[in-house]
Amino acid sequence: MRAWLFPGQGSQYVGMMRGFPEAFPQAREYLERAEAILGFDVYQLCIDGPEERLRQTEYTQPALFVHEAIVVEVVREVLPADAVAGHSLGEFSALYAAGVLSFEDALRLVKLRGEAMAEAGRHVPGAMAAVIGLEDAVVEDIVARLSHDNNGVLVAANYNAPGQVVISGAAELVRAAIAHLREAGATKVVELAVSGAFHSPLIEPARQRLAEAIAATTLSPAQIPIYCNVSATPLQDAEQLRQTLLAQLTSPVRWRQTLERMYADGIREFVELGPGRVLQGLVRRTLSGVSISGIDTVQDVLRVRGK
Repeated sequence: MRAWLFPGQGSQYVGMMRGFPEAFPQAREYLERAEAILGFDVYQLCIDGPEERLRQTEYTQPALFVHEAIVVEVVREVLPADAVAGHSLGEFSALYAAGVLSFEDALRLVKLRGEAMAEAGRHVPGAMAAVIGLEDAVVEDIVARLSHDNNGVLVAANYNAPGQVVISGAAELVRAAIAHLREAGATKVVELAVSGAFHSPLIEPARQRLAEAIAATTLSPAQIPIYCNVSATPLQDAEQLRQTLLAQLTSPVRWRQTLERMYADGIREFVELGPGRVLQGLVRRTLSGVSISGIDTVQDVLRVRGK
C-alpha cells in the first residue's frame, strides 16, 4: 500500500515549482486560479523570492499548498495513493488530495490560516525549539514543570520522529527550557526561525478565526483514509474531519505516531509530494523496511510518469 505525505512550513525554498507551468497545462491553470484567490503571483514568488518574503507565514503557506496541489494533479493517475497524511499545513494538501476540499476552498482556508497565524504571532510573541536525543516523556516532563512553575504556556508541539520533538510556547519559557533540556541529555536543542508559537494555546486567536471559515466550508467524505495530526488515526467522515481540522492548529502534530499507525495498517510505500525532503528523513528515522521517495521538481514528475 502507498501513502502520499505532504510537508508543512519550513520546507519551502526559492526556486520551487520552477518549470511546472511550462511542462504541464494543469499547472498553468492552477496557478491562474491561485492568483485570482491570493491576489499575488504565487509562481513568481516561488521561483524568484525574495527568500525573506517566501519565509513569511502568510506567503509560505499558500505557496506550499499550491505547489503540493499541482504535484497531486500531475501524478494522480500514474502514482495513486491508498492513504494520505500531511504535516501541519500539509494536512490541507492531504484533504485536497483525498477529495475533502476543492482546490479553491482549501486555498482560501490556507490563505486565512497563514494570515491569522502571522497576526497571532505579532500580537502574542512566542517561540519554538527542536529537541534531539531525548525520550518524549522527558521532554514532556520538563515543559510541564516549567509551564506550571511559571504559570505560562509551554508544550510539546510536534512529535516528528523517535528522539525528535519540537516544543512551543512563550519565548522566555522556550529559551529557559533549552538549558534544562541540554542538562537532561539532549544532543541538540535549536530554536527555530518561526513567527509564533505554533501548535500551542498561544495561537488560539488564529484558531478562532479559522474555525469560523472551516464551519462555513463544505467538506466531502474522504475518498481514501486521511491520517490526521491530532489523533494519528485514519478518518474519512466529513464531520469528523471538520472537527479534527478545527483542533489541529492548537494541538500537537503527532507525526511519529501517524507513521507508526500507517505502518501498522499495512502501508509500506511512502511518497513525499512537495518541496524538500524533510518528511522522507522523518520516515527513515521512524520506520524500517519501507520504500521512501519524493516528488518535488519537474524532473521528479517526468521520472514517475516514465518520460
